[in-house]
Amino acid sequence: MYRLFRYLLVGVMLLWSSGMMMAQTTSWQAIHEVKKKETVFGIAQNYGITMEQLRVANPQLLQPGYQLKKGEKLFIPYAAKPLATGPQETVGIASRPIRLGVMLPLHDVNGDGRRMVEYYRGVLMACDSLKKIGLSVDVRAWNVPEDADIARTLEDPAAAKLDMIIGPLYSKQMPAISDFVSRHGIPLVIPFSINAPQLQSNPYIFQIYQSQDQIDEATVRRACSWFKDYHPIIIDCGDAQSTKGNFTASLRKGFEQRGVQYSLTSLTSATNQFLNAFDTKKRNVVILNSSRTSCLEAALGKLGVVASMKPEAAISMLGYNDWLLQVPKHGDYFHTFDVYIPSVYYANPKAPATLRLQQKYRWNFHQDMLPVQPNFALTGFDHAYFFLRGLNKYGKAFDGAGGRLAGDPVQTPLKFQRQGNGGHLNRGYMFVHFKNDRQVEMINY
Repeated sequence: MYRLFRYLLVGVMLLWSSGMMMAQTTSWQAIHEVKKKETVFGIAQNYGITMEQLRVANPQLLQPGYQLKKGEKLFIPYAAKPLATGPQETVGIASRPIRLGVMLPLHDVNGDGRRMVEYYRGVLMACDSLKKIGLSVDVRAWNVPEDADIARTLEDPAAAKLDMIIGPLYSKQMPAISDFVSRHGIPLVIPFSINAPQLQSNPYIFQIYQSQDQIDEATVRRACSWFKDYHPIIIDCGDAQSTKGNFTASLRKGFEQRGVQYSLTSLTSATNQFLNAFDTKKRNVVILNSSRTSCLEAALGKLGVVASMKPEAAISMLGYNDWLLQVPKHGDYFHTFDVYIPSVYYANPKAPATLRLQQKYRWNFHQDMLPVQPNFALTGFDHAYFFLRGLNKYGKAFDGAGGRLAGDPVQTPLKFQRQGNGGHLNRGYMFVHFKNDRQVEMINY
């Protein structure tokens, strides 16, 4: 039998369950300071809530054998109330809480579950932030692992009343959920890489993932425009396993079509030959035909020689998304050589918004975000914040197109385009620019 929980967004901890998990969001009625000899039962009774509601709002209470400490602060949620039905169903989205459903593998069994738990926590933090500007959200979450029959999940009466669904993670679950949202007119946000042919025919689908071919096409188009007044230098890295050959071939073709002269050289070229590839009258932009770390490091070494022996040659680089993983190690070089990295995500670790959400995550969940790129909690935050604001402002007519909403994402640019008569594909994209002045800017999205 499925269980219903009412979640407090600040301080919430995800409960593990092999069945469905549901949640309703709210603010808290008080912050209680624990006195000597007080118990969970007594505190819950004093505020008219259940022990379960108190524990869900304060995740440390869920730890086996946890003992209350004098002076400890506890968040006190309001007592749970069922979702309103009947006449309220006809009220517009802007006049009532938005009903958000999350259908992802929310468990601690494997990496998929742990990553989606962090993503879900980001969704909850977005809901909490939106509450501060007067936007209320009722969140219902179902644990839908890889072997689950999502059609069974969709049989729950609450599913048909949702205003938006985030999920699923697995392609094989798409046919059932696509048919469901089409019948009920519910926008479906697919947050991660997935094979979803339904996108071409179902107008309710929003797919955030872009294929590598689509990203490469956008990079070629934007690079040829952005660097039209530069002198491109394409460096052969001698990497027989590189997958970037088609990309650099398309880039060369794009430069040729625009009349941009470029040079070719190699990491194995003699120093004089390598130096001769660099123009002293125009800023040079260096492009490698491999994203491999060893090739990057070799190129940085060669560019150091150029900077020393030919200092009048201004240097920039156009890199690859993989290089974002090298920022901790090679970030200083990226700034020195004015590196542009095309990407569909980036969270500036020094930006106030990033630091604020990292701190909030520690405070709420008593642990750090997973050290991965992209960051899953920040991804969940951006997705939920974007779509919930859009639903609140435009209702189900929200199409996610660029310019509909003000404000920048923390990590993930979102700008959707309709695919024929079908759904919407995210075409958000940016250059992550490591400037010479040690600042990082996100441009072109």
